[in-house]
Amino acid sequence: MQKSAKGTNQQKVDKVIVIGTSAGGLNAIIKLIGQLKKGFQAPILIVQHMSADTTGNILLNALNEQGNFICKHATTGAKLINGHIYLAPSDHHLMIDKDKKILVTKGAQENKSRPAIDPLFRSAAVTFANRIIGITLTGYLDDGTSGMIAIKRCGGTCVVQDPNDAEYPDMPKNVLNQIKADYCLPIAEMGPLLYKLLSEPSGNKKPIPKDIITEYKIATRVLSDLPAVNSLGDQVPFNCPGCGGVLWKVDKDKGSLLRYRCHTGHAYTSKSLLTEQTKKIEETMWTALRMFEERKNLLTTMAKSQTGAAAKSAMERAVLSQIHIDRIRAILLSDDKDAANDIAS
Repeated sequence: MQKSAKGTNQQKVDKVIVIGTSAGGLNAIIKLIGQLKKGFQAPILIVQHMSADTTGNILLNALNEQGNFICKHATTGAKLINGHIYLAPSDHHLMIDKDKKILVTKGAQENKSRPAIDPLFRSAAVTFANRIIGITLTGYLDDGTSGMIAIKRCGGTCVVQDPNDAEYPDMPKNVLNQIKADYCLPIAEMGPLLYKLLSEPSGNKKPIPKDIITEYKIATRVLSDLPAVNSLGDQVPFNCPGCGGVLWKVDKDKGSLLRYRCHTGHAYTSKSLLTEQTKKIEETMWTALRMFEERKNLLTTMAKSQTGAAAKSAMERAVLSQIHIDRIRAILLSDDKDAANDIAS
């Protein structure tokens, strides 16, 4: 009775699967998980970008309705179990701790996201090394790319959705631009591939690079100090959009991916940093437009209530304010396709 109670899915966790997705991810994940049967011999951890005010229950309920997995929102300290799916809760990062249990934190955003994909992928790479399968699916921008690089450097297997099969191809394309993925294929072919990969021996374990361990510790809040960030790269003349602190350029990805970190834990790829800068510029310009309009209205009122030189001076300054208003409005309302791409999310 004791052996029977444990069941197939209570066997030792040998390999783990981590999945990252953003826009279009709901349908993609449902389609992928639908190919897998009961008794699946690995736990699956999923990060899907979502806003802080959502629950993620739509995906949770859809996966539970399929009936082949036990799907739940991840909770800190939970033990990984084969045949279970763990979803990142909204506004929280999902990771695996050093004891190979689940860790859920409200740490600093990465790539302007919480939950973010990179912390999960990086933590899984540190704890499972070559016994991890990382999957990047449809989505905007490039969250997950650094995590896939970490998985690759630790000897894990990298699987990428064929961009031609993805509803939003940016995330898969960015991974493929940075690493030689082990597999790039449509979602419809991923189910059989996962069974194949789980049946294969893992081979020899590689040493985990120190910089990946450092970033893992920063994300888990064990280590977040200046010496740690200094070990990852050099300071650059940019400010962190999240906290206003100094940024460091991370030089350890062994590729062309530009990434930045601040000492409090915020992290950005160059694309996500550009996105945040663009948003800040736009916010500042709208504020400036409002202030110039208020200034013009006040000067116009003063000109009407005064006479002589004072009235003339006020009107001249009102006209000058209108010139600034027209210039700012022209910039804000221009069809700037590059700026529009910057703030895509």
